[in-house]
Amino acid sequence: MAENQEKNYRITELISQERLEQRIKEMAEEISANHQGQVVHLICILKGGAYFMTQLSKYMTIPVTVGFMSVSSYGSGTVSSGVVKITKDLDDSIEGRHVVVVEDIIDTGNTLSYLLELLKGRNPASLELAAMLNKPDRRIREVKIDYCGFGVPDQFIVGYGLDLDEKYRNLPYIGVIEELPEA
Repeated sequence: MAENQEKNYRITELISQERLEQRIKEMAEEISANHQGQVVHLICILKGGAYFMTQLSKYMTIPVTVGFMSVSSYGSGTVSSGVVKITKDLDDSIEGRHVVVVEDIIDTGNTLSYLLELLKGRNPASLELAAMLNKPDRRIREVKIDYCGFGVPDQFIVGYGLDLDEKYRNLPYIGVIEELPEA
């Protein structure tokens, strides 16, 4: 029977909680201004997008509704598998609605490219993308990000909803995680 050994990691703060929340507030103001007189349907991509969407919606000054999808291309580990799986689809139709997809990080672009094409086929009135983080150095498929929080380097990022094997989502900041060598 194999032992379950926890690896040791070092997490270095990259984006502070204060900077994150200020930028999210600015993004909410921009979305609200662009959609005056409309109801915006936010589609949160679980699980990582939940922290971002919650803060974003609090600062929005227009009516919002929310939906949730779970889409994965990672599995266990720090490298994308490249295979997109929808593990939870929307509960309601988006036909004729003004939709903003809310994602924690855009990495290779494979997942969001696939997802946006799928959602376009459901005939929303408009479809936009809000991403808390953008990692352009890993881009394989281009994705138009309508509202972007921060660009980040090609390192593994955790915190504010982003995880490593379901851990570290609860950090109030964005950090770079590095595995420490065994002692």
